[in-house]
Amino acid sequence: MQQTAVINIVGLTSGLLKDKDLFLSKWLSKKGQLSTIEPVFPALTCTAQATYLTGKHPAGHGIVGNGWYFRDEAEVKLWKQSNKLVQAPKIWDMAKALNPEFTCANMFWWYNMYSGADFSVTPRPQYWADGQKKPDCYSQPAFLRDQLQQELGTFPLFDFWGPKTTIKSSKWIADASKLVHQWQNPTLMLVYLPHLDYCCQKFAPGSPEIQKDLKEIDAVCEDLIGFFEARGVTPIVVSEYGITPVNHPIHINRILRDSGYITIREERGLELLDAGQSLAFALADHQIAHVYVRNPEKINVVKTILEQVPGIELVLDEAGKKEYNINHERAGELICIADKNSWFTYYYWKDDNRAPDFARTVDIHKKPGYDPVEMFLDPHKKMMLPRIALKLLRKKLGFRTLMDVIPLDAGLVKGSHGRIAVEDTDKPLLISPLDTAQKINATEVCPIILKAIFGEQASGKTEPAIMEQIPITS
Repeated sequence: MQQTAVINIVGLTSGLLKDKDLFLSKWLSKKGQLSTIEPVFPALTCTAQATYLTGKHPAGHGIVGNGWYFRDEAEVKLWKQSNKLVQAPKIWDMAKALNPEFTCANMFWWYNMYSGADFSVTPRPQYWADGQKKPDCYSQPAFLRDQLQQELGTFPLFDFWGPKTTIKSSKWIADASKLVHQWQNPTLMLVYLPHLDYCCQKFAPGSPEIQKDLKEIDAVCEDLIGFFEARGVTPIVVSEYGITPVNHPIHINRILRDSGYITIREERGLELLDAGQSLAFALADHQIAHVYVRNPEKINVVKTILEQVPGIELVLDEAGKKEYNINHERAGELICIADKNSWFTYYYWKDDNRAPDFARTVDIHKKPGYDPVEMFLDPHKKMMLPRIALKLLRKKLGFRTLMDVIPLDAGLVKGSHGRIAVEDTDKPLLISPLDTAQKINATEVCPIILKAIFGEQASGKTEPAIMEQIPITS
């Protein structure tokens, strides 16, 4: 077996590698071959990663987005962690079927808890009873968490997501990956480096503001790839999607509310979306939105309404979902796809004074949709840093304090992803020393990784009929 490291640089595209002074550009020209990946639909983190690790489309693995509506619980849930949600054999299952001595370390790829990977590390904040949220991570085996944080300090959670995102979180993950490799020497190392993702959503990939961030992640990659090559490990670089400029937020739930489909519950003068009681609502996820329609007889009516909305390019029904390989029970009855300039917000209130308290906070679990505005501090509030310091002090003193520092201005977001009808320079990529085609499908990433590890021994071992016979260790 050839030891291999798959480095997932989120948001990296061939369009961003035009700067020939970047390490990644030089490394590609000397040692690698670039393949453009035809992205899986939807081109979102959890879906892309599940496809890369299973070789299946969402219809086969069930990860229809970064979250979905759990109909039996009548709740929207995003960013869940259990690997049991992925309904297909993973790459470590396939690899262990080829050679039981194979081992895998999963460093921050998603659905990273309770899997069959031998070593796992993933974000896991502590939520204290007094309302405080403390940075932390989860690992399996559990001792890895303690060892890593003793060596590197506490995982910098607030640099990982939110308005304070910096290179620190990706560098921590890269440094932790090096330590885990030294300590455990796995056959396959999966590394997730998200830094480029956030700046491209804030500023758009073609803007001058991202050059600093691009150079920062490039330096982290230079160090990490150099480490792996010195240890005889084959590095493979992948990305999940490209981010493209947007300027038009679509408030899809407000549209459904105006049409009488949304049910609102009022608490303390603030509005909450009652998903279980709503006739139809949308789970917004970047440039796609799952629309859940309670009454099957209303599906065509809702579809007609949404097809008239400026910025919505396609509305997939059952036939459309099958065409896009997302015909899974977790998907909405309808799926909306935005045009290239647009994206979907989760906003359902019509008066910002009645927005729920969590709307102005970083809270990825309470919001019924993805909220990229969490990357910004409210520009209309003066003395923001002293405000935050005072709030933190109050929390430390035991007072309950709302960290309401996030704006409600969707116009701040400049980049998005999710749709797959994009230019080749905006598509995800794979760089490896293997002889791969110039264009590959997302489902081919899994067998390419297996071939890097096992050579010709892996050929034909990832065919669907064979994979169905492999048990899911999670």
